[in-house]
Amino acid sequence: MSSDEKINFTGTKQWLRTAATISEALPYLRRFAGRTFGIKYGGHAMGDSELARNFARDVVLLKHVGINPVVVHGGGPQIGRMLERLNIKSNFIDGLRVTDAATMEVAEMVLAGSINKDIVSTICAAGGTAVGISGKDGGLITCTRLARTVRDPDSNIEKVVDLGFVGEPTQVNVDVLKTLERSDIIPVIAPIGLGEDGETYNINADTAAGAIAAALHAAKLVMMTDIAGVLDGEKKLINRMSAKVAQDLTEKGVIQGGMIPKVETCLAAIEGNVDAAHILDGRVPHVLLLEIFTEHGTGTMIVRDD
Repeated sequence: MSSDEKINFTGTKQWLRTAATISEALPYLRRFAGRTFGIKYGGHAMGDSELARNFARDVVLLKHVGINPVVVHGGGPQIGRMLERLNIKSNFIDGLRVTDAATMEVAEMVLAGSINKDIVSTICAAGGTAVGISGKDGGLITCTRLARTVRDPDSNIEKVVDLGFVGEPTQVNVDVLKTLERSDIIPVIAPIGLGEDGETYNINADTAAGAIAAALHAAKLVMMTDIAGVLDGEKKLINRMSAKVAQDLTEKGVIQGGMIPKVETCLAAIEGNVDAAHILDGRVPHVLLLEIFTEHGTGTMIVRDD
């Protein structure tokens, strides 16, 4: 076989793989047409420009094939850098940033400002129509002050700690999102909420995405992280598991560390009538499409108990 023939043969194989992938996606496109996907966007994927463009193109594609993506983004590292620049000290308890009034002001500025608008502009550049909002806009997310109980490692006594202006969603105004959906607009949401006392609260992005997906009775909650997904006791990826298995693995300590709150958010969303939840590695190009529209998938899918 000549070099030209080899090149043509290689090119043909690549196009055949592409055609096969499109064909494989067809039943999923039919199944999810008209449904909503709640997508938590964060981690390395949000900080890498090429991955950010890939994500934007994938979200636009979802919208063009009749699926309604609702994007909720994080921004912890960016908040941390801004706090350092302003010489504002902050600390964490169980992965949640203790948020005083000064920290809350910075968090809102970063989340609802620069980060939100960067994501919106990237989606628009990819051919979509996106609008950036926070949970305060239109009363989208109402929340209460989050109370966290921790155990003192020395005395083993539990105590309630004050996290400051950290919120827990209590209500989601889906009418705001339905209005955007009818206008073919992709919402990009900063996880900032409004308390009944009129105070502004910072909400964990995972928690906000789960609450919004549940309120919309979404087909899927997709959480983009910096790891492959949920691992078993032998550190192998679990491609699919039921809610009961996820709960059992958490109780046995197989699921641990930062993965625990993510799995708990997935379980809460499924309990709130989301059909399935996915934990994906956002560092993989086009991971959103690979997981949703291919038979093999690439991350971990958690589904209701059989």
